[in-house]
Formats: sequence, C-alpha cells, structure tokens
Amino acid sequence: MMLPDSPQNIVVVRAPSPSVHYIPGSMNGDNIIIPTQNHQQTIQQPINSFSQPVSESWCFTSVKVIKFSFNWTINNFSFCREEMGEALKSSSFSANVNDKLKWCLRLNPKGLDEESKDYLSLYLLLVAAPNSKCETRAKFKFSILNAKGDETKAMESQRAYRFVQGKDWGFKKFIRRDFLIDEANGLLPDDKLTLFCEVSVVADSINISGQTQINPVCI
Repeated sequence: MMLPDSPQNIVVVRAPSPSVHYIPGSMNGDNIIIPTQNHQQTIQQPINSFSQPVSESWCFTSVKVIKFSFNWTINNFSFCREEMGEALKSSSFSANVNDKLKWCLRLNPKGLDEESKDYLSLYLLLVAAPNSKCETRAKFKFSILNAKGDETKAMESQRAYRFVQGKDWGFKKFIRRDFLIDEANGLLPDDKLTLFCEVSVVADSINISGQTQINPVCI
C-alpha cells in the first residue's frame, strides 16, 4: 500500500462516497477512509517535516482473494489397488454453489512415477471453468488430519500458480508411504486417510488513486 506518509493525521477534504473501505492501522497508526469506486479523492496532508518522502499523488491497489477449504476422507486406505502412476480423484468442490470454477484433488497412492514411487503424490486440479481458455491464479495448502483431528505434514505452494481447465499443480513427493502407514504416527486412524485442502483464488483487483495537497514552502 503506497500512500503518503506523515506523523500527523490525514484530513479528507471531499466527503467519501456512501460505500467506503475503512483501513485501520495505516499511515503510522492513523486511519484513512477511501471510496470503493475507481476515481480520485483529494486529501489534505499538513507537512511539517522533511524526514520522510511525500508524493503529490498516490494509488492503492486492492487484490481480492477468495479462500475456501475441502476435506477428503478415503476409507480403507490400505486396500487402495492403484499402482504407480494411477490416481484416485475426489468429488468436485468450489468456493460456493454459484462459483463456475470447479476443483478436485488427485491422489497417486503409490507415486506419480519411478522417482516418487515411495511417496504419495497429491495435486489440486481445476476441473471446470467458464470456458476452456479461462485462466485463474491460486495458492493451495495440503495437510493430513491425524487421529485427533489436528493438521500435520502440511505442504503449501510458495506462490499463486496459473490454472486452466484440466491443469493441476501439487507435490510429487507429498509424504512417504511408509511414514503414513506407520501406526505410531497416527495418520491413518481406522485405516482412514483424511486430506485437508485450503485454496486461495485471486478474483480481481481494484485501483483507487488520489492526490496530496502539500503546503508550499518558500526557499
């Protein structure tokens, strides 16, 4: 958030529109009210110090992120018959019933390939989108719920990946199979594997800009 900085309060000259965002904790502990519409709002900023840079104009970009989660329980996991490279898929899920983006989880119980044959491979797959060329960006986090219902062995993407319909991203070496099936680790209570997935989808962004009125200084 790149806004003019000052140790004093920000005073809004023109009244904001009826619909506003309230951002606490900005401007060195002060508060600022900005309109939701994409237009300029002039503000008055008294200046009595040159210790910090002040710009004549500013822009605030708000990136909207939609977060949701999904649980997938696989009963009698030790009886999974899939060989290396073969996969199980969950049912589809979405952020809400009206969301046109449909996702699912894909699990390779015995790994995706020779390199990962001793691991479980786990991926997030975009099953459906408004059209085949539609791109969306998303971050994701996978974990296993243990016998107590606590998250464990979590792995998270380090950035938002680009998804198109039919594209998946995930971890080829999510967890070692021998570690998973070891009863001492409590990850397969009653032979049930419960995977927990959190997804953060980038929806859109809004720019709000403005100008700072700086008192002229005579030199």
